Amino acid sequence: MGNGDSMTRAQNAQTLLIVDDERSLRFSIGEWARDEGYSPLEAAAGREALEAIREQGVDAVLLDLKLGDEDGLKLLKQIRELDPTVPVVMLTGHGTVEHAVRAIKMGAYDFMLKPPDLDHLGVVLERGLEHARLKREVDHLRATTRSAQPIVGDSETLQKALTRLERAAKSGTSTVLIRGETGSGKELMARYLHDKSARSSGPFIELNCSAIPETLLESELYGHERGAFTDAKRFKKGLFELADGGTLFLDEIGEMAPQLQAKLLRVLETRTFRRVGGAVDITVDVRVVAATHRDLPRMVSEGKFREDLYFRLNVVPVEIPALRERPSDVVKLAEHFVARFCRELGRATVRIDPRALALMKSYAWPGNVRELKNVIERVVLLEAEEEILPEHLPVEMTRGAAPSAAAAGSQPFPTGVVRPLTDIEKMAIEHALTVCDGNKTKAAGLLQISRQTLRTKLKEYALGDDAEEAGEGA
Repeated sequence: MGNGDSMTRAQNAQTLLIVDDERSLRFSIGEWARDEGYSPLEAAAGREALEAIREQGVDAVLLDLKLGDEDGLKLLKQIRELDPTVPVVMLTGHGTVEHAVRAIKMGAYDFMLKPPDLDHLGVVLERGLEHARLKREVDHLRATTRSAQPIVGDSETLQKALTRLERAAKSGTSTVLIRGETGSGKELMARYLHDKSARSSGPFIELNCSAIPETLLESELYGHERGAFTDAKRFKKGLFELADGGTLFLDEIGEMAPQLQAKLLRVLETRTFRRVGGAVDITVDVRVVAATHRDLPRMVSEGKFREDLYFRLNVVPVEIPALRERPSDVVKLAEHFVARFCRELGRATVRIDPRALALMKSYAWPGNVRELKNVIERVVLLEAEEEILPEHLPVEMTRGAAPSAAAAGSQPFPTGVVRPLTDIEKMAIEHALTVCDGNKTKAAGLLQISRQTLRTKLKEYALGDDAEEAGEGA
């Protein structure tokens, strides 16, 4: 292999685990591997090899068929259980066709006689690593295909956002900041950008910054070495490494702590970082797409978000319209979700009564597309048999009252209209939950009631869900 190949490998520092009970052979192969740009690890027995794979992670394995009294094929099976994708090349001083066939059937990538021809070994390892990469890529594409969701709607505001994303996709490195209300589909838009870009064959990794405790977020993003902190019992790759060659989507970026904002800015500028507790710089090729429902310029002026990070993220700003701003899409979305949930339930597609559609179009949808999806799912599952009627819809829709005055852009006391006290109370609760991002403790404090009283009211008005409870401590 040429120097160019070695230089490329040196940058990626792929780890080669050499498992053999002959110290001299481990040493000679290790020196060759280091010259070729690999990061070699050595193990003289099966226990050491399994520990290295668990705690440090490896990219390829050279495994002796007989390790003293140990059976290399048994160890091969254990390695495949730990990591089904890592290529394992078997080595033996007394190989037979039968041994080679058994090893290949058990998942070995190739079988070579000792001492191996190093030029041939280099070719085998290169092919094995490429085979593993392609397998991971195929698995990723299959998973993406299964989870892919269409973007439904042809309103002018939505099409404007999609056009902007398509233009941004032509650049493989420019950071994109997606702004939109909760439930408006920011993650779906980030996936759309990824799929339209030259990185579409690479991984799409997502992280909700508000769902991970601050103390663990750094490790989640950048990984950690064994022993870096109390619970770091084994080596772990971070999301930046896992997203190499693809896209990393950071949702709710406005929730990131200031000290982590500083490190993220450096990574965006240099494309390098160190794992927590690590001493080696790691270089990655990752496009970062961030999203938030918060007013970041206002947070910058209040000193809650770094101005330099905001400008670095906001290279390509994309605004996702709220559902109330594109009422023409409500009907298409409703019909899409009805067809989807009926298909999942194995039943014929139900119709939507025109009166129900009119109510949906006039409703403010403070929870945006997510709220519409949840309403349709509940109605199809529990209410409608052959047709969705107005009486099947939530009471706030049939009363014509928007559940959130702030979200709907309306006044709680329109001229000439007297609302029931229950409506006003419900509107106040929903508005508080929106302001507090679903955090019930904060919402109760703003409403000047106890948390238990709020819980009682939520049950009374059928508001909230288990997801809010789970995310509240984040």
